[in-house]
Amino acid sequence: MEKIICTCKHENPVGTTLCERCGRPLTTEEQDKAVLDMRYDGVAIRSKTHNKSIIDKIWNFFSSVKVGVTLIIITLIAASIGTIFPQEFAVNVATEAERAKYYTDMYGAIGTLYYNLGLADLYSSWWFQTIVGMLAVSIIVASIDRGIPLHRSLTNQRVKRHIGFMKRQRIVAEGQPSEQADKTLDLIEEEMKKLKYKVRRENNALFAEKGRFSRYGPYVNHVGLIVFLGAVMLRLVPGFYVDTSIWLREGEMVAVDGMEGYFLYNDKFILETYDNDPRGEQLRQGVNVVAKNYQTNVKLYKQKEGAVPGQTSDLEELQSYEIRVNHPLKQDGYSIFQMDYRLNELKTMHFELQNKATEEFLGQVSIDLTAPQKEYVIDDQTKVQIVTYLPDFSGFKDGVPQTASPYPENPAFIFRMFTPETPEGETSFVAIRETLEPLGENQYKMKFSNVDTRNVSGLTIRKDTTIPILFIGGIIFMIGVVMGSYWNHRRLWVEQLEDGSIRLAAHANKNWFSMKKDLDAVTAYAHLPQYVDQVEKEQEKEGDNTL
Repeated sequence: MEKIICTCKHENPVGTTLCERCGRPLTTEEQDKAVLDMRYDGVAIRSKTHNKSIIDKIWNFFSSVKVGVTLIIITLIAASIGTIFPQEFAVNVATEAERAKYYTDMYGAIGTLYYNLGLADLYSSWWFQTIVGMLAVSIIVASIDRGIPLHRSLTNQRVKRHIGFMKRQRIVAEGQPSEQADKTLDLIEEEMKKLKYKVRRENNALFAEKGRFSRYGPYVNHVGLIVFLGAVMLRLVPGFYVDTSIWLREGEMVAVDGMEGYFLYNDKFILETYDNDPRGEQLRQGVNVVAKNYQTNVKLYKQKEGAVPGQTSDLEELQSYEIRVNHPLKQDGYSIFQMDYRLNELKTMHFELQNKATEEFLGQVSIDLTAPQKEYVIDDQTKVQIVTYLPDFSGFKDGVPQTASPYPENPAFIFRMFTPETPEGETSFVAIRETLEPLGENQYKMKFSNVDTRNVSGLTIRKDTTIPILFIGGIIFMIGVVMGSYWNHRRLWVEQLEDGSIRLAAHANKNWFSMKKDLDAVTAYAHLPQYVDQVEKEQEKEGDNTL
């Protein structure tokens, strides 16, 4: 693409509106303006000058402020939807079936739809992470598209500027100094240095600048946001973020989900409650039992080096700990929290094989509900087979019994009973408070005797190595906010003409009151002609015309 050659012979990239050397307006649009657009000092911006190839179009799409704002709005709306109901990581259930049942039971049809649409695991979903990734790309592209040209312009500012540049600034002044005309530039330099400006001189011209670093505030914000969003996306990378839950039964050892090579043994669960006072607040609130403390006494093990993954025969005990609410077990950056509990979960059910007519017992069968056997032998001629085991019987569907979960909440069995009188066997369906004989009346039945129970602890395993990165991103963002909010970029150009008169122009990216305050000081000190605010002057004219 051809470059734009200014009258000062400087070659400017296509898209430049103000000459990079002298500041002369290069386009008709800028020449017609009373006050120049100094947002990027007239430098060429790629997204506004290149739009031919597919790469240009992609670049222009992501560099668009409208696209960035739209992505932010979509992200906020999606994140808000994720707060309507609890996310999966906050629901202490272990299996997918239980999670689906939880949302249905708690929130009805809306909860079912919420779960089926994947909104219950929103922040880890591929589409939400894609939106976050697109937002990060938009911030990066927009920062490069505008930040690099602006930096190049600010670091290559010239002292002497074209008359068209000077006269089209918001604040201008021109005329003879009232005193000491031969020392005017010296006086201006002296006063501006007192006001902490950096001053440069070139022959009969002067340039004073203050607060340039504030122009980089928005781009520092962008860096902070990029770091923050990068930390959010790192949560999908294995090892950076763990937030899982397990149910651990008393006397049970399991591999800790999310902690490879670690095993946890539940030695005992303890529940303590406050004693109820009939005259107290609990009674008035209708509360019967309030938990004072619930804790799990555990032992944490780790596989030794070289052990087969999942093997529990060669473990090294790391520590014993009493996990209580807000007092997690900590190991290698992981934290294991006490989050929930279940009391008196069924562990073993005891049945007696009984003759229905004589009420004679042939023997007892004890069934471990976590690992039931297929066959229980009482003697040479008497045995009981488990044809079907339903840990959480939920009813019949098309005549077939169903289970809602793999946990023994409401166990049911289909037994096949073999006795000396019935060597061919008899079939019986046995559930809690329900016995069916689908193949006709039986001579024998499985009579429930008693049950053994145990408590279950709900534990949450968490590890988040992205928190320091999030913290750093937040600090960087706040630094950018402070840079852009509490400081402003002020510039003053002065040229002394051959007849001794002064031409002055000033610009500030914001807070014009401070700029004018500095100009008042230097005007009084160097006896300069009174400056004019062209924007205010134009507004006054419009007001007079309206009247």
